[in-house]
Amino acid sequence: MTRRVAIVGAGWAGLAAAVEAVRRGHRVTLFEAARTPGGRARSLPLVLPDGREVSVDNGQHILIAAYVETLALMEAVGVDPSSALLRMPLVLQDTRGEGLALPSWPAPWDAFAGILGARGWQARDKLSLLRAAVGWQLSGFRCDPAMTVADLTRGLTPRVRDDVVDPLCVAALNTPAARASAEVFLRVLRDALFGRGHAGWGGSNLLLPRQDLGRLLPQAATAWLAAHGAQARIGARVQQLSRAGEGWALDGEAFDAVVLATPSLEAARLVAESGVGAAAWVAAARSLALEAIATVYAWGGPRLPQPMLALHGGPAQFVFDRGQLGGPQGLLAFVASASLREKEVLQAEVLAQAAALGWDVRPLQTVVEKRATFACVPGLERPPVAVGPGLWACGDYVEGPYPATLEGAVRSGLAVAARLA
Repeated sequence: MTRRVAIVGAGWAGLAAAVEAVRRGHRVTLFEAARTPGGRARSLPLVLPDGREVSVDNGQHILIAAYVETLALMEAVGVDPSSALLRMPLVLQDTRGEGLALPSWPAPWDAFAGILGARGWQARDKLSLLRAAVGWQLSGFRCDPAMTVADLTRGLTPRVRDDVVDPLCVAALNTPAARASAEVFLRVLRDALFGRGHAGWGGSNLLLPRQDLGRLLPQAATAWLAAHGAQARIGARVQQLSRAGEGWALDGEAFDAVVLATPSLEAARLVAESGVGAAAWVAAARSLALEAIATVYAWGGPRLPQPMLALHGGPAQFVFDRGQLGGPQGLLAFVASASLREKEVLQAEVLAQAAALGWDVRPLQTVVEKRATFACVPGLERPPVAVGPGLWACGDYVEGPYPATLEGAVRSGLAVAARLA
């Protein structure tokens, strides 16, 4: 049955819901408060020292080949992942070339070979991770839901925790290992390190955007929606949600169903002010602790031995060479996940971190997304996708198996659209 559906929010979850709803024959109206679609994975302009303006992202993102639904959605709206993304085996090496680097082998042999060949590791480091990996496989990648990642990996050597566990945990869950959910961490490891990815790629393969995030999905998705009869109202903030007979109204405009694809606090505001109840849902959405992600764009850096390197000794966990990702040579992006520092303090500490490596860089722009993700802690109760009759929510924060990732957002949007029929 064709329904008139409103989707509030044109982030990756909302775009996924809109595309899937259109494919299922619904009439879709997409609302987005910002002037550009993409939500927390969008493009922004950056001025270089020579006056050139380039497009970068509001935060440097990493995809992996295990993001099968995200990659399939990109293909559906006309984006070729093989040209838009740089694919490379998982590499967690530092500036000295030490650490874990997986070969281009089928899973799980790539993981085992990478562990055995890790540079700078002693035999006890490799043995501790191999033993743990086998144990996780034998347990079906399950553990006590109350465990933290630090609890789970207590038997690993300090070198392995520093080189693998901490960077993987903060990259995937955006929560430090001491507070992060071991249950979710194992789920990510299962799909990434030991699963198959899109188009036969290894699930652990890193996919680094060669294009800014706006071109990677949002622009193509909105163009696809327009070509298939959907309306996209960009720059239109929804002020009020209310019941309208058997359906819903947004600022007085009636719809058969509404999908809230906004951040959790904005969705909670709309539901709370609607007067239709759902107090438990609102409480769950408001109870999520939020984590920040910061990206410091700096100029004058060297060409790195890899497009992405792991960092130690400062707030940034990774640095990306934008010159190897389609950007200008000399532009580096330092990423600090789960950061509690103020913007100016963080920027100064990142510059000091770079100086300790012998890099004389100057800051261009520091972007801090204060509510980038939720804290993925043990026992977390995330709000369900169903808010009320004909009223749904999607986003990386709703209940689901994944942490706050692009894949989690896309999967939630697809799942909601499937329930509209």
